[in-house]
Parts: sequence; C-alpha cells; structure tokens
Amino acid sequence: MARYRLRFLLQEFDIPRGETLLGRSAECHVTIEDPLVSRTHARINLDGEEATISDLGSRNGVKVNGAPIKGDGITLKDGDRIRIGTQELVFCRVEMVSARARTTGFLKHCGKCHLPYAQEAGSCPNCGGTEQVDEDTLSGRFGSGGQGAWSVQLLIEVVERALAGDRLDEAERMLRRTMALIEERAAMREGIDPRQLSTVSEAALTIGDKKATRELAAWVLTIHRVLVALPSPTTLAGIGREIATHPDLVGELDGLATALASPEKTFSEDDAKVLASIEGLRAAAGSGASVQGGAGASSDGKTRTALS
Repeated sequence: MARYRLRFLLQEFDIPRGETLLGRSAECHVTIEDPLVSRTHARINLDGEEATISDLGSRNGVKVNGAPIKGDGITLKDGDRIRIGTQELVFCRVEMVSARARTTGFLKHCGKCHLPYAQEAGSCPNCGGTEQVDEDTLSGRFGSGGQGAWSVQLLIEVVERALAGDRLDEAERMLRRTMALIEERAAMREGIDPRQLSTVSEAALTIGDKKATRELAAWVLTIHRVLVALPSPTTLAGIGREIATHPDLVGELDGLATALASPEKTFSEDDAKVLASIEGLRAAAGSGASVQGGAGASSDGKTRTALS
C-alpha cells in the first residue's frame, strides 16, 4: 500500500489514515505559523488510496495548483501543490521509501509571470505559461538557495497585497520579515534575484515615505552596498525622493557609490547611466547640505567629503 506525505519547506510529514488538520493552531497536526493562515484552515482526509483536501471556512482560502477549492474539496494527486496563506506544500505519493531517497523536490520559475511552481505541474498554474527562467539563484531546487528565493517571493506577494489593500502596518511587518530573510541570504553569500531585490526595495521606499521614516531607505542603500548591487532606475528614483526628505542619507549613498566603484565590478552602458544618476544624486545632496549647513556639512553636523 502506498504512503502519502506533505513536503513543506525542508521537511516531509507522513499523512496517516483518517484526518489531518492544517492551520496556525498548535492543536493542528501540521502547524503553519503564518498570519494569513486560519487557526484551523484545511483538512486532508486519507481513506484507503484516496486523499481529499477541503477548506474549513478559512479567511484566505486554499488553492491546489493555483486554483481555489470549493465545496467539499477535491481529490489530491501526486505532485499537487497546496497553497495555504503564503506557504506552499507538495502532496506526494510514496510507493517505496529507500534509505537513500531524496528528500528534496524541484521547482520551476515561470519566465512569464516570474512565480515559482512545482515541475510536476507541467505549466505555470498562475498564468499558464511554460517558459522557464534558468537561473542559479532561482534554480527550483528545494534547499538553502532555491527555497530561500521561493520564500522571498511568497513574502513579496503578501507585502504587495497588504499595500494594495492599504494595510500599512501589516505590509511593514511582512516587509521586515522579507528584509531579514534577504539579509540572512546575503550573509550566507547566497544569490539574490535582482527582480526580487528591486521589488522589496521599492516596497521599502514606499512604506518609508508613507511612515515618514528614513530607516527603510537607509536599509535599501545598505543592502545594495553589501551585495554590491546596482539599484534599478525605479529604485534609484525612490532613493532620490527619500534623500530630498532626509538629506543625511547621503552617507549611505556615498557608501554604495564606493562599493560600486570596485575595480572587480563591470557595468553595461545602461548601467553606466544609473551610475551617472547616482553621482548626480550625490552632487545634488552635497549642494543642498552646503546651503543648509555649510560647505560639505550634513544635517548631523559632520563633514562629508566627495568619494572618487
């Protein structure tokens, strides 16, 4: 008789015969700590060789392979992707377990909508696309690299939904979780997808502007310096707006410019335009500081010198 499992992050859970509850409550068989998961969110029922999943009236619903389930639920097949809140679980049928059996799965990254999905699906359930992004940083392999990129993407989706709904506090809370994950990956020298970095940076600048705080803009400049990553034009425009409000951010901007000036770093012609824009921001910020606080002085009274 076949065995069934749920693959979640780097773990696998055996599904016993009968009922398995999934939710945020510690009383569930599989507990998922996610603010978008209800206390008792979904139920998997395994009867003989058939497994079904049903939504227990959750606030945000349950999706299988990108489609929301309705009514009494649906029958699960090997390789089905289950989304609960921001989390993805994969339903697996195991005919025979070997001591050397792999405990990792594989993802693809859609070249059309740029969202991850299980390779068993064949095509992206979000947009139907079959194009695949082939990148080391989003290779689709469950593990420290691929799973990290996937987790960042899922958190980004939550931040964007919260911003779209004008739930600013929730957006900031989830953004900070995303920022912490990016910092962790940077510390481990794991690749950060430029699109994800740009999206997170723009969200940070938007939230920082709405909350009138310089902290998030300072983080954007710092993480780009640490990664020696060139900001996207959109991100740089947001940085410019924040520097106009918080002129003392020029210190972080100088640090980024210094990192980008590394002789080991090479840039295209388009990149050179962004570099020129950075220098323009530095010059404008320096000019503003001299008007307000004397030549070369910043708002904190410390002298800043131009970096070559």
